[in-house]
Amino acid sequence: MLKDTYKHKGQRNQLILELKKLGIQSTAVLKAIEHVPRHFFFPSDFADKAYENIAFPIDENQTISQPFTVAKQTELLDIQSGDKVLEIGTGSGYQAAVLKIMGVHLHTIETVEILHKKAKILFSKLGLNISAILGDGSSGIPELAPFDKIIITAGSPSLSKSLLSQLKVGGKLVAPVGDLDVQKMILVHRIGDNEYQETTHGRFNFVPLTGTNGWSIS
Repeated sequence: MLKDTYKHKGQRNQLILELKKLGIQSTAVLKAIEHVPRHFFFPSDFADKAYENIAFPIDENQTISQPFTVAKQTELLDIQSGDKVLEIGTGSGYQAAVLKIMGVHLHTIETVEILHKKAKILFSKLGLNISAILGDGSSGIPELAPFDKIIITAGSPSLSKSLLSQLKVGGKLVAPVGDLDVQKMILVHRIGDNEYQETTHGRFNFVPLTGTNGWSIS
């Protein structure tokens, strides 16, 4: 049974204070993180670490992202209620839950079957209406495009034209781009049919994006 106690809520309040000190300013993002019980997405044996500002291993050599990273990517996207959003890399489902709480129409895609199945079950238990898809997210989901926002939650070697083309004009994409050790957080704003603005927002370390437009990991 999923339980969210006063202790957990107090721990989330402390986490919010820490995120503010680290520079997260969006009230909407902070409220969403305060609302979502991160311990629901953690391995049960390590739930006591859920509100530390750290990434943590989950199944299949993947991780649940550090809360600051979740907050930063979400803040950069400037999420608006009603946005149609694509998340590439469902993972534990935590980032997806934060986005859904903000009122978006969310499609999330995951290549690792066990993570996909666990996330779908958890979304159902939490009453979150999220479209969770199993497949290669590195090429996006062209048949569901265009999207207002796209978020990539794994380290990418580059930004593919296929993904960029799935953004609406006026839309934004955020992705960690670089090598296998460290990536720059890139925000892309599509300002015309063939015109994009790109800005960089710090260095991060993500698990690698795999698939057609990702890394080939043996």
